[in-house]
Amino acid sequence: MHAVVLHVFGPAENLRYETVPDPIPGPGEIRVSVRAAGIHQIETAMREGLEIGPPLPELPAIFGGEVAGVVESVGPDVDEAWIGAEVVTAQGRPGGYAEFAVADVLSLHRIPAGLGYEAAVTMVVTGTTAVGLLDIAELTSDDVVLVTSAAGGIGRLVVQFARSLGATVVGAAGGPAKTMAVRELGADIAVDYNLQDWAGTVRDALGGRGVTVVLDGVEGDKGRAAFELLAEGGRYITIGAASREEFRPDETELKERGVRFTDALALLLEGQDAPADEARALAAAADGTLVPAFQTFPLSQAAAAHAALESRATTGKVILVPDTHR
Repeated sequence: MHAVVLHVFGPAENLRYETVPDPIPGPGEIRVSVRAAGIHQIETAMREGLEIGPPLPELPAIFGGEVAGVVESVGPDVDEAWIGAEVVTAQGRPGGYAEFAVADVLSLHRIPAGLGYEAAVTMVVTGTTAVGLLDIAELTSDDVVLVTSAAGGIGRLVVQFARSLGATVVGAAGGPAKTMAVRELGADIAVDYNLQDWAGTVRDALGGRGVTVVLDGVEGDKGRAAFELLAEGGRYITIGAASREEFRPDETELKERGVRFTDALALLLEGQDAPADEARALAAAADGTLVPAFQTFPLSQAAAAHAALESRATTGKVILVPDTHR
């Protein structure tokens, strides 16, 4: 099969499109013909050899745990009725950046009717994270919600949900195209946070109203600016640091302003019921409650996909699709 292999930690160009042996499913496993594989932001850091997330893999390695496709074969003791099923999993092994991947049969979800492979693979991790984040945020129609990275995979889902509640939504994203995408999602205010004094633009647009909730997936300087927009008694909830620059509010400042800080990602990693939330996320996409956005790249262009994701030049989830499939 064709797969994308990393032999040496480093830049995106180190991802090589190669021919490797097909993986063989073991006991309790299935092999899926991959139709869509998600790229996670943390994988770009792992590719560089940065120890800021899961343990680094032994090299050579094939990245990609988020896989959707068709069950092509099964391992010992697995019901052959799975063959031909359209499935999605967040636990593909040895990796989804390939034409075939194996996964534990217990990790599978059947793709709901009417949901495409790309949408399913977007929801199985990105959508699941968004669902968990929204549980933690407990938004109401009275909230003024500021969403950073609002054109990203999680951000777009959060904007949609907050608008459906009737909350006032401020979507911040980088560049005119992303800002337009956020506006088209229905955000009340869409702002380009690459521009100087974007926070001042938000203040003016709100006309004296304060932000009650920040849902931040960027952190760094942009996270700090978003935090400064919070009204007294507001909530600052972080779901990750796409900027790779951590921002944590000072405890004294939090107390003085009565602001509550929540590291949602840490909470989700500790206590999320992943299978149940994966099912909820898939169902929400299938019934149209949440509409995932994604951008596809051919498997052979995985290096370009990584580079685009790192430069924040993409909108929605970044997905690899096979150049051909058997």
